[in-house]
Amino acid sequence: MRAVLMAGGSGTRLRPLTCDLPKPMVPVLNRPIAEHIINLLKRNGIREIVATLYYLPDAMRDYFQDGSDFGVEMTYAVEEDQPLGTSGCVKNIQELLHDTFLVISGDSITDFDLRAAIAFHRAKGSQATIVLARVPNPMDFGVVITDEQQRIRRFLEKPSTSEIFSDTVNTGTYILEPEVLEYLPVNEESDFSKDLFPLLLEKDEPIYGYVAEGYWCDVGHLDAYRESQYHGLHNRVKIDFAYQEQSPGVWIGQNTYIDPSVKIEPPVLIGHNCRIGPRTCIERGTVIGDNVTIGADADLKRPIIWNGAMIGDEVHLSACIIARGTRIDRRAQVAEGAVVGPLCTVGEEAQISQGVRVWPNKRIESGAILNINLIWGNIALRNLFGQRGVSGLANIDITPEFAVKLGASYGSTLKTGSQVAVSRDQRSVSRMVSRSLIAGLMSAGVHVQNLEQTAIPIARTMIPHLRVAGGIHVRLHPDRPDSILIEFFDEQGINISKSKEKKIEGSYFKEDLRRVSIPDIGNMSYASQTMDIYSQSFENHLNVEAIRSSGAKVVIDYVYGVSGAVLPQLLAKFGCDAVVLNASLRETAASSLEREALLIQLGHVVEALRANMGVQVSANGEQFILVDESGLAIRGEMLTALMVNTILTSHPRVRWSFLSMPPAPLSKLPAATMVGCCVPRLVPLPLWKPLRIIPR
Repeated sequence: MRAVLMAGGSGTRLRPLTCDLPKPMVPVLNRPIAEHIINLLKRNGIREIVATLYYLPDAMRDYFQDGSDFGVEMTYAVEEDQPLGTSGCVKNIQELLHDTFLVISGDSITDFDLRAAIAFHRAKGSQATIVLARVPNPMDFGVVITDEQQRIRRFLEKPSTSEIFSDTVNTGTYILEPEVLEYLPVNEESDFSKDLFPLLLEKDEPIYGYVAEGYWCDVGHLDAYRESQYHGLHNRVKIDFAYQEQSPGVWIGQNTYIDPSVKIEPPVLIGHNCRIGPRTCIERGTVIGDNVTIGADADLKRPIIWNGAMIGDEVHLSACIIARGTRIDRRAQVAEGAVVGPLCTVGEEAQISQGVRVWPNKRIESGAILNINLIWGNIALRNLFGQRGVSGLANIDITPEFAVKLGASYGSTLKTGSQVAVSRDQRSVSRMVSRSLIAGLMSAGVHVQNLEQTAIPIARTMIPHLRVAGGIHVRLHPDRPDSILIEFFDEQGINISKSKEKKIEGSYFKEDLRRVSIPDIGNMSYASQTMDIYSQSFENHLNVEAIRSSGAKVVIDYVYGVSGAVLPQLLAKFGCDAVVLNASLRETAASSLEREALLIQLGHVVEALRANMGVQVSANGEQFILVDESGLAIRGEMLTALMVNTILTSHPRVRWSFLSMPPAPLSKLPAATMVGCCVPRLVPLPLWKPLRIIPR
C-alpha cells in the first residue's frame, strides 16, 4: 500500500517555531514530526510514501531525500502556485494512486494500529474510511457520528458547544479507494471534511468511521506541542527515540559530557554532542537537543531546547521552548509557556515573562524584562526611555498595544483622578498612538485634557495653565521619519526627570498597572482657547512696542508642519510683515534632503524680497534655522553663539539664572529657547514655552 503524507502546512499557530520551518519538520523529542509518522507507517508495513508539500518544501526534501536512510521510498509533490487543500493536493497526484491508499496528516503524533484500520476498511467494502479518536473536548476538531455498523451518518467541522453530538473526532487519517478522487475538481482547492466527504454522503457511497485505540495528539498549537513531548517521555505513546536509554527514563546521545555534579530527575532526553556544566539541575520532562551547551548552576524545569542552543550559567528555564541556535546568557530567566524563536540572543539577567513569544533573530538586551510578544522589532531594550523620551519604529516598535500599556504605566505612577494633557502632531500615525495612550491613561483612573494636533511649545505652555500633573506629546521623530517619538512633560511643561522615567519603566516592565473600577475610569475633555492663552503668555515676555516699531519683514518656512497654524496670528498681532512658505499640513515628514532644498529656496526668497531675515521651523516647533538678509543660513554653533551674544549684550554686567531650562547643554538646546523672549530686535517666534531669564 502507498501512503500520502500531507506535509504542506505552514503551522501558523506554532509561530515563531514555524517561521523558517514547515510544521511537519518541527522536532518532537529531537526528531521531526514527519519522521515519527514515517516510523509509524514503516511499523505498519507501509514503505512507499508520497509527501505533498507547499510551505518551505526544501526543508523536508533536504532532510529525507529519497527516504533510503529511513527505510522507506519517498517521492514529493509540490503545490507550486497555490495551496490546494487537504483533498486537492491528493487529487493533484491521482496518477500515482492506483490501489487502496492511506492519507495521513503531517502534524500529529500517534501510535494507531493502521493495519487494523486497513483491515476494517476492506472488510466493510468502504470507499472511504476515516480513522477516528475519542477526545474529551471535541470543539477544535471535526466531530463524526456513526451508526451501529460504523457507517458515517453525520459530521461537523469544529462545532460550537451547542452543536457537539459526539466525542469521536476526525484525526486526519483516511483510507481511500482511488475512485473517490473522481468526485474532486482538477487544480482547485478542496477539503476532505468540507467537500469530499459530504459529497460521498450525498451520493450514498459507503463511507465508514474506524474508532482507533491508542494515542493521538494534534500538534496544532504550542501547548499541544509541549504536551506531546512530555507524553512521549512518560511512555504514553509508542515512539522511537533517537538515543539509547542510558538508565531508566534517561536517554542520552553520543559524545555528550555531563558533569558528575549534575542532578537529573528522569525522564529526560539529552542529545548528541552536548556539554552540561556543574551543579546544573535537570528536572523531569526536560528535552535537550543536539550540540547544546549548558553552563554551571543552570535550573532546567521541563524546558524544550532545540539543537545548537547555548544556555549560560545560572539560567532559569521553566516549561518553555528555546529554538535552534538561540543563546541565553548568564542569569537570564524564561518563564513557563514562553517561546524564544531561532537564532535569538537573550542578554544577561534578562527576563521573558510567561507566555511571551519571541520571533526569530531578535535580541533581548541585558537586564530587560519582556512581557509582550516581540514580533516586528529587532531588539527588546532594557530601558524604555532614551535621551529624548520613548522612540521606536512606527507601528512596529511603537504599536497601539504598546502605547496603551505605556499610558497605563504612566497613569499608574500618578494619583487616581489626576489630569494629564495629551498632544500630537498632524500625522495619522501620531493620532493612532495618542488615542492608545489616552485609553491607557483612562484605564488607570487618570483624566485627559486632549490638546489634539498642537505645536510642542503650545503644549508646554498649556500644561501649567491647565494645572495638570503632566503631559505627553506624540510626533514623528525629527531625525528618523519612520519612527515615533513620545515625550513626557512634568507639571511645568518641562521634560520629566530621570527618576520619573524610572518609575514609569518600573511600572511597565513589572506590569504593576493600576486598574480602576468603572466609576473611577478617567474621562477626556478638550482644552479651549489654547491659541489665546499661548499668545498672551508669549507676549508677556516681549517688548512688543519695540517689535512693532522695527518694521521687520520676515519669511517663514513651516516645512509642512503643524506649527504653521500658530505663527500667522502672532505675527499679525505684532504688526510684522510676514511671508509664509509651505504652511500646508502633510502626512509624511520632510526628509533631510528635502529640508535642505527648502532652506535654499528660503534663502532665495529672503534675498529676492529684501527681507530682514528668514526662518525654517521644524521638529513640530522646537527647532529652527535662521537665514540672514543675504540668504545665508545660520545654524548650529553659529546660531548658538548669536543667541548667547544677544542675551549678554541686551543685559550687560548682570548675573543670570536660567529657569525652566531643559536638561541639555546650551549647544544642544533648540535655538528657539532664546529667540523671541530675549531678542527684542528680532521677530518673536513661538517655538518654545518662553524661557524666563532673571537678573540677580
